[in-house]
Amino acid sequence: MDANSPVVEPHARPGEAGAARPQVTELRLTAFRKHRGAVLALGPMALFAGASGSGKSSALQAYEALALLGCGHDLEAVFPEAADCVPEGARADRQGRRGFRIGCTVDGPAGPVRLDLAVQATPRLEVVGERLTAGGRTLLTTALRDPARAEVEAAWHTAGAAGVTRGRLPADRLGTALLPLHVAGRTPAQLRVLAAAEQVVLALRSVFACDPWPQRMRKPVAAGPGRLRRGCDNLAEVLHRTRSECGKRHARLAAAARVGCAGEVTDLRVEELGNGTVRALLARGGTCADTPLGHLGDGELRYLALALVLLTGPGVLSVDQVAEVPAAYQSLTVLADGFDRCLDPAQARELVGLAAEMCARGHIRLAGAVSDASCARGVAGVSVVDLVP
Repeated sequence: MDANSPVVEPHARPGEAGAARPQVTELRLTAFRKHRGAVLALGPMALFAGASGSGKSSALQAYEALALLGCGHDLEAVFPEAADCVPEGARADRQGRRGFRIGCTVDGPAGPVRLDLAVQATPRLEVVGERLTAGGRTLLTTALRDPARAEVEAAWHTAGAAGVTRGRLPADRLGTALLPLHVAGRTPAQLRVLAAAEQVVLALRSVFACDPWPQRMRKPVAAGPGRLRRGCDNLAEVLHRTRSECGKRHARLAAAARVGCAGEVTDLRVEELGNGTVRALLARGGTCADTPLGHLGDGELRYLALALVLLTGPGVLSVDQVAEVPAAYQSLTVLADGFDRCLDPAQARELVGLAAEMCARGHIRLAGAVSDASCARGVAGVSVVDLVP
């Protein structure tokens, strides 16, 4: 867990009235890269579609940026090229400032909670405004009053005679993620603020951004208890672990391999090499020699990696787990740019079907981008979000 991540306690446990897994149901790109005033609805499985330049990847970038801020990362780590996030053609104000705006809605026990964030990219990267709202009430607002100070002035709802409590928060971090460190939670109003902030933080922290890189998946890797990384370059290491930990899911992965890989496939296995490394192989059965995954094509490797991601969970994927909150209260959201990249139509259809099946179970959500949405249109549980350049 990041050192700046808040410690939170859920106010509605599974099985209690109003209990639900917090989940991002709407992404707002008010002014971000190619997007202006875009409001994108997100179901359990949403695929962004559109021609090149329509903003599919930038929508996922905005989602991941919010997730990283929810984990406690600072703006420089999240937006290393912040000037590129400013909408094309946006003019600077009289002080030479240019920036961008993004936000989301998170549904859960506290009802729909909106988070809206305004970031100044130039001349200095910092938050210039943040708003958290729920039930028609503004729970948190921040504003950059003095550009010379690396702080924002914050006000959060507390009811009572004053109505709000004021304080200062760092201008390089998401104020919502820091609220549990500043709000005592002694009154019903304070508890409402904490519940809303907690709901947003839980949803944003439960994100795994995945983009398998086949060229890095071909070599043997060191054996160990590691978690699957973003590029899936340690696929063999993770398969070595999951093969023994969950036989049912491994069997499901092997079944997917039989459909998405060329030739006869009887199993997926891992071979321990003499130098402390392991490599993964497709077991062919009979007299056929097993095929090392390093010999597979890019499409087959991306297909297998994404199938493994969909069939596993936070304990195996490299995500910022919320250890202090019960697993039943959390859900995992996978962000997959280029979901159908390098895949043939049959592989794409199989992968969409597997993703829809896992999302329907409620323990995983997926937001991805596809170059050809024909593999997903008409599939139950899949929403295609068409973007126009």
